[in-house]
Amino acid sequence: MAGAAVPARAGSGHPGLPGAVLLDKDGTVLQDVPYNVDPDKMRLAPGAARALRRLGKLGVPLVVVSNQPGLALGRFTPEALAPMRQRLGELFATHGARLSGFFFCPHHPEGVVPRFTRTCLCRKPLPGLLRNAATLLHFDLRRSWMIGDILDDIEAGQRAGCHTILVDCGNETEWVRGPYRTPEHVVADLDQAARIVVRHLGGTVRHAERCRAEAS
Repeated sequence: MAGAAVPARAGSGHPGLPGAVLLDKDGTVLQDVPYNVDPDKMRLAPGAARALRRLGKLGVPLVVVSNQPGLALGRFTPEALAPMRQRLGELFATHGARLSGFFFCPHHPEGVVPRFTRTCLCRKPLPGLLRNAATLLHFDLRRSWMIGDILDDIEAGQRAGCHTILVDCGNETEWVRGPYRTPEHVVADLDQAARIVVRHLGGTVRHAERCRAEAS
């Protein structure tokens, strides 16, 4: 895809930590149903089942990072997120993968629920969710991959120092360009993204396993 040059990935590396795969939820892992928290309506997006089977074999953290403005907009309550997260984990497990974490931003600057109505540092395209995930789950953002279906996901990933892949499935409609908004790869579905990640991370994971075996 043509566009501005991708900036150098920011942040300091952590040689002892693994990379991770960071996934947007709606439109990337799941079919995009606006403001949905009903587990019965959660369906994997095209290519996601195959992608999870590939990514699950890597042995690295698989983390969902999602804006959930429906909380600020009064579309649902925080209590509705627990069954949604549980169902998400079940969908991962069904295809041989483990959901290591689900990180969400409840904020929106134009919300109607006062405690969630504000400008924050965690709402993508800012990188707060990704940085929080890396701190709590102990992985290296510079070795990680952010995969999403809109350029806000790409910007969040690049601001956090990740490699980035855009799943161009039609959900990005504005195409607002910027220095952090040119993905390293553009693919049609999550399975194509997973193939790229496996190609890059697979060798790193095997090398780390050999080093651990030699040290033991």
